[in-house]
Order: sequence, then C-alpha cells, then structure tokens
Amino acid sequence: MDNKSSLLSRRTFLRGTGIALALPWLETFAVGNPRQDETPKRFVSVYHPDGVGLPLKSDPAWKDWSWFPRGGEQDFELTKVLDVLEPLRSDITIYSGLSHPDARNVHGHSNADQYLTAAPIGGEGPYQNTISLDQVYAEYAGDFTRHSSLVMSTNGGIGGPRGAQTQSFNREGRPIPAMNKPKEIFDLLFVTSGKDAAGKLARSKSALDLLIENTRSLNRQLSSRDQETLKQYLDAVRDTELKLVKAQRWVDNPIPQVDTSNLHLEADPKEARLYFQTMYELIYLAFLSDSTRVATFQLGRENGEGPHDLLSLAVGLNGAHGLTHEVKNPGGWENLGTYNRYQAEEFGRFAQRLKETPEPTGAGNMLDNTLAMHGSASSSFHLSRNYPIISAGGKNLGFTNGRYLKFGKGNEDNQAGAGIDTDAGWQGKLEVEELPLAKLFVTILQRLGVETDSFGGQTGSLSRV
Repeated sequence: MDNKSSLLSRRTFLRGTGIALALPWLETFAVGNPRQDETPKRFVSVYHPDGVGLPLKSDPAWKDWSWFPRGGEQDFELTKVLDVLEPLRSDITIYSGLSHPDARNVHGHSNADQYLTAAPIGGEGPYQNTISLDQVYAEYAGDFTRHSSLVMSTNGGIGGPRGAQTQSFNREGRPIPAMNKPKEIFDLLFVTSGKDAAGKLARSKSALDLLIENTRSLNRQLSSRDQETLKQYLDAVRDTELKLVKAQRWVDNPIPQVDTSNLHLEADPKEARLYFQTMYELIYLAFLSDSTRVATFQLGRENGEGPHDLLSLAVGLNGAHGLTHEVKNPGGWENLGTYNRYQAEEFGRFAQRLKETPEPTGAGNMLDNTLAMHGSASSSFHLSRNYPIISAGGKNLGFTNGRYLKFGKGNEDNQAGAGIDTDAGWQGKLEVEELPLAKLFVTILQRLGVETDSFGGQTGSLSRV
C-alpha cells in the first residue's frame, strides 16, 4: 500500500473532540485499492402512503390532477401533479401496470409491508414477511461501507404487522426499526460513540469548527478536484446542521402522544417542509460520504395518523391521511394532487442534488450511479393495484430514462379503479392484466451487481426497462 492509501481510506474520519466526520470518496486515496477504484452503486427507495389522485376522465379535475402522465413512451405529458419533475425529464422513468400479485386483493391500509418484499402476508390472519429489496442489496454491498443500510421513516420504529413504519425487513422477514429523528441520524453517521459525544456536538457552534484544522492539513494532500469535493461536502454538512437546529422544535415534539388536531394548530408548515428536506439531505450525505449505499425512507404508515400526517402542512393542507377520503369534496382532487406534487417536488430536489454532484472517480455524477425509486402500494383509494412508481437515475447502471412505461393490458388510460372514494372500489373486480413488480426488482438487483434471477416468488426480469 502506498503512503497516500495508508494515510487515508474510505473508512477514515476527520476527528476532533469526540466528533468524527466521515469523508466523501476522494480520488487521491483511491488509487491501487480495487474496492475504492470502483464507483459505488447506490439504491434508495422512498415510500408514500395512501396512493395518489386518479379522477375519472369525466371529472374536470382529470386534466390537471390525475397522477399518471398522458401520451406515449417518450412523448408523454406530465399533469400538474408531476410537472415539477419536467427539468429532470431525461433522468426519470414513470411506470404503470405493475403490482404485487399477492397484494392485489389486500386493503390499501394493509399493503405497505409488502411493497419492497412482495410477500404473501394477506390482509388478516397469520403474518410472515420476507426480506426486502433493499436488504438483499445491503447484504451484497454492506461490507464496503460503515453502515450496511440507512432505514428511515417519519413515524420511526417498526409499527405493527400490516401497519409497518419501516420499509426494511431482514432475511427472516423481521422489520428493521426505522430512524425518524434527524439529529439521531446525523449522530449515527457523523458522531463517535460514547455517552458524551452527542453532548459535545450539541454544545459546539458547529461540528465542523472542531475539524477545520484537520481539513487544512488534509487539503495539502488532495488533488484540486478532491479539494473541491471536500469543500462541497463540508458545506453540505454545515447546511444540514443549520437545518437540524431550525427544525429541532418540530422533530423533538412527541407527536404520537398528543392530539393531532392541536398539532395542526401549533406546528409551523415551514418546519414540516424543513424536516422533509433535512431527511433527504441526510440520505445525500450518507451517499456522498459512502457511509452506506442503501437507504429507505417511508413517508408514513398506512391507516394511521402520526408525524407523517403533518407533512401536508408544508403546502397549507390539513392532515395528509384525510386527503384521500375527501377527494369528492369541493377542491378535493386538487388538494390530494397538490400534496402528491409536493412529494414529487422534494424527490426531484433530492435527485437534482445527486445530479449536480460529480463522482470523484470521474464516472459521471452521483445520480448516474444511483437508482432512486419513489412509489406507493396503492393507486386510487385503498386499491392495491397499478402502483404509481417513479425511478430516477441509474444511467451508468443500464437504465434508460425519459420514458413513461406502461405494462399489462386493459388499463392503458389508468381508469380502472379511478374515481373511487369508498371501500367498494378496492373490493370490486378489475378485468385488467398487470405484471409483477418483483420483476422490476430482479432487474434492479441485477444491475446493482447482485447475481439473481428471482425475487419475491417471481422469476425473470422486466423487459423494456
């Protein structure tokens, strides 16, 4: 090993007074190390509960507030719900006609547990889940990083069977607790263990102030491109710290133990937006520092109020869960569409962040080497069919974007199940054909480097992807 590699590796941290800051990947110290010469392949899945707005064509709201685009594979037109992604058009793919066969007759309040597993857990009775997509990849890539995966949600913990507050399940099908406090996630990623480490960070003006001398000496060893990479990284960490301080009042509020109607009166919508952006920024920093290559972020559990119900305050609306029940009220479709638009906007902001960050290895940007997925296990009201899914990035993994891919037969206009707002909708029989979402998962795993031809009981990959 040469001198540079012995001085620093990807697992080396800048240290100062009980604080350790994981470094981004630097080309200067990657030479000669096969694991460090290879550009990381990353995967992140973002899940949102309660589906999306799908009014009937006969409804005036259909033109602007139906979630799925209109048009063909490449000449598709985004409605107001997804038009915030237009600047990323060449970097995204939108899917329709995909679902898990074992979930198609499950009520939408009980299907989130299956989204990344495809397990036949049913809607009631005995419960046994299986390993989730992210954890299959974490088993493959986890040895390369400090953390095998980053599991996050707005509600935190695990929840209960068919009411999971985490998207990640291990090899035995047990839920992996999700983290929901930005400060705790930040500490996990960037603060050394020890009972007084967090206190030292809290008392300091900024963790970076304690590390500035280390970076000055380190800079003398770095190439010019690495110096810019390190500066960008430290600026991002500092910005995240500032957001954490501003959002502290919101994230420390014990929301599950209090009346949510009071919380709607007391919470500041700007804090809800800040919380959302901070969580995405933490995923970005985790990827940038190569602390992990796998992340999940569940925006809320199905069938329940809680912290996620407040995210809709960011766009001036009432509880998020109630929006799907109120689509037939005046302005109901627009309200749900506005919230879905906000979800897409923040996902797009995250994708753009990755796109603007060059890979230190010179292999494009971070989005080129990251497959980011955003979706739900419901389309229309409580209907576990035709999952609304967006993927971004993955150019260097073999994904061709700028497309709207329709799968299956009989629902090319996404009107099967549209317009419903009662349980009669999900209990009805739909005469349409959909393909297994697990086939897309096989494709994702293969392009991330995992040798497999099956997932969730399905064999074979998804064509045209």
